[in-house]
Amino acid sequence: MKTANFASYHIRKWYSFVEETLANETGQLADGEPLFKYAIGAVIANPYAGRFSESLAELIEPSPLLGQEFGRRIQALAGEREIVSYGKACLVGSQGEYEHGNALLTNPAADPIRVALGGGKSWVPSTGKRGGPGVTIDVPLAHKDALYVRSHYDSISLSFGDGPSADELVIIWAFATRGRLHARLGGLQAADVKGNDGLY
Repeated sequence: MKTANFASYHIRKWYSFVEETLANETGQLADGEPLFKYAIGAVIANPYAGRFSESLAELIEPSPLLGQEFGRRIQALAGEREIVSYGKACLVGSQGEYEHGNALLTNPAADPIRVALGGGKSWVPSTGKRGGPGVTIDVPLAHKDALYVRSHYDSISLSFGDGPSADELVIIWAFATRGRLHARLGGLQAADVKGNDGLY
């Protein structure tokens, strides 16, 4: 087993991404502030690689600490910019199960991230897959307090170079400071969000 260096996890590498969009695909300048998207990834040794276990406690039990670290890192990355959208994903190396990645995306890990953002009523859109080093994944984004805000449905495409190795997981959280530039498909407006049930 690889030596633990964060709680009981062995984290090989952290990634941080920043994307700033000033104009849309047709060249229309931003209708307001530019769109900032952020993503943070952690490459983590998978203690269940190559074996089946009914219990995934080795991943889940310390995951609130992992969530706190993701929260700290997004606060540092975004600075004074408010985060209004979020999403999550996992990449699982070939010796692991998709379930292993999902174990680090459940509420124990997610709740500290909500706290770091000042709250988040909506469920977090999620995706994941098994793959090897350099595989690309599209991480979905949606409004953190109201899932029905169409203008904030978005994604960010990411690749992690040398990860995941066969016995690793890449855990990813992504964030945005606003909806799409020039969103014009109607529906619930962000300014009208009640934030009571995570839908409206």
